[in-house]
Amino acid sequence: MPRPLRVAIVGAGPAGIYAADALLKSEAAAEPGVSIDLFERAPAPFGLIRYGVAPDHPRIKGIVTALHRVLDKPQIRLFGNVDYPSDISLDDLRAFYDAVIFSTGASADRMLDIPGVDLDGSYGAADFVSWYDGHPDVPRTWPLEAEKVAVLGVGNVALDVARILAKTADELLPTEIPANVYEGLAANKALEVHVFGRRGPAQAKFTPMELRELDHSPTIEVVVAPEDIDYDEGSIAARRADKQVNMVASTLENWAIRDVGERPHKLFLHFFESPTEIVGEDGAVVGLRTERTRLDGTGNVVGTGESRVWDVQSVYRAVGYLSDELPKLPFDFLSGTVPNDGGRVIEGGEHLRSTYVTGWIKRGPVGLIGHTKGDANETVAKLLDDHSNGRLHEPTVPGEEAVPTFLRDKGVAYTTWNGWQRLDAAEKALGAAQERERVKIVAREAMLEASAGED
Repeated sequence: MPRPLRVAIVGAGPAGIYAADALLKSEAAAEPGVSIDLFERAPAPFGLIRYGVAPDHPRIKGIVTALHRVLDKPQIRLFGNVDYPSDISLDDLRAFYDAVIFSTGASADRMLDIPGVDLDGSYGAADFVSWYDGHPDVPRTWPLEAEKVAVLGVGNVALDVARILAKTADELLPTEIPANVYEGLAANKALEVHVFGRRGPAQAKFTPMELRELDHSPTIEVVVAPEDIDYDEGSIAARRADKQVNMVASTLENWAIRDVGERPHKLFLHFFESPTEIVGEDGAVVGLRTERTRLDGTGNVVGTGESRVWDVQSVYRAVGYLSDELPKLPFDFLSGTVPNDGGRVIEGGEHLRSTYVTGWIKRGPVGLIGHTKGDANETVAKLLDDHSNGRLHEPTVPGEEAVPTFLRDKGVAYTTWNGWQRLDAAEKALGAAQERERVKIVAREAMLEASAGED
C-alpha cells in the first residue's frame, strides 16, 4: 500500500506555510496523501508576520488568520524552537523525509559600503525591527537618545522604522508591543526623522497605503521639499506604466505643496540625496553626508558634486535584507540566495536531490508577503513532478514518531501547534488584563513556559 509523501519544511513563516498549503491542495494529498512537518527556529510560528511587520499594521497581521487555518490541518505538525542545523541537520532531515523545502527567509541587514557604518549610533534596520517586534534573540533595550535621526532607504521597511521612531509610545500602546518596547519608546528623544532616497519620487519603493499611513498620526508632521519633486522621461513613463508608482508620486506632490503644520514630531522625506558618509566624532555619529543627485533622463541619477552634512545623531540603514548561509547548501553571497531552478536547489549544475527552496531564500528579499504564494506554488510543482517521476530519495527512518523521538533524545525543548495555541492564549490574556488585544511574550524561556502542556 502506498505511503504518504513525507515533506519537511524548514521555516514556518508565510513562505513555508504557503508551501504546506500548496502540498495539501495537490493531487498527491488525495492519493497517497502527504505528511508535512514544519521546523521553526523561534518557539512561535509565522516568521516575518510576527517578527518583521510593524506592530501598528494589524491589517497585514490579519494574514495570520489564514495561516492558522493551514497549520490547523491534521496532515501538518509544527516543531518550534528547533534550529537548523544545530538541532536537526540536513542529513537528519533526509533520513526522515522524502523531500526538504527551505523557507528560512532573510533577517540580516544588507551592508552599505560607505565610511562610518561602524560608528556608535549607526544601526541596521533589521535589528531595530527585531527589537520593536519582540524577537526572542535580540537585546531587550534599544538606545533612543538621538533627537535627530536619519533613515536610509525608500522602501516600506524604511517607512516602518521612521514611523516607529516618530510616533509616541502611547500611540503604539494599543498594539501588541511588549512592556520593554513600550518603556524604550517612551524614553525616545527623537523629534526629527529624516528619510533619504538616492533617486526621485517616481523611483521610491513605497506602497501607496504604507506611505499614506505616515500622515495618519496626530503627532507626526510629514514634510516634503518642493524641490524634491522632479521627473524625467523615464520617471513619467514609470508613472504611466504603474498605477502604484503614480499614486505614490501624487501623494508626495500633495505633501510638497501644503504648509508645514504644528504637529510636534517632524518626518522629512528627502529625495535626490545619496549618502556618502556617516560622519563621526569620538566614535559616535554626529552627522550624515550626502551628495545631491539629478535625473539623467532614464529614471536613474548622476551625482552633481554638491555635498551637504545633515545634523543627525543616529543613522538607520534600511537598504535591504540578506539571508544567512545555510550549512550543507550552496549559497550565492552576492544575492543572498540558494542557487535554484524554479525552487530546485542547484549545486554544480545539478539538482541537489530532494532539496528545494521557496520565499526570500529562493528569490531574495523583494516583493510583498503575498508574492511568496506564487513562489511556493512553483516550488511545490517541481517537488511533485520529481515525486511522480521517481526522482525523490527514500527516507531511511520512516514513521511519524521518529522525529519527536529524535528531538527528545537530543534534549530539544520543542514546541508544537497545540503549544502555540497555549502561547497565543497567554498573550491574549496578558492583553485583556491591560485592556489590549494581546501583549507579545518576548523571552524564549517565557514563551516555552507559556506553550508547555499536554498535547
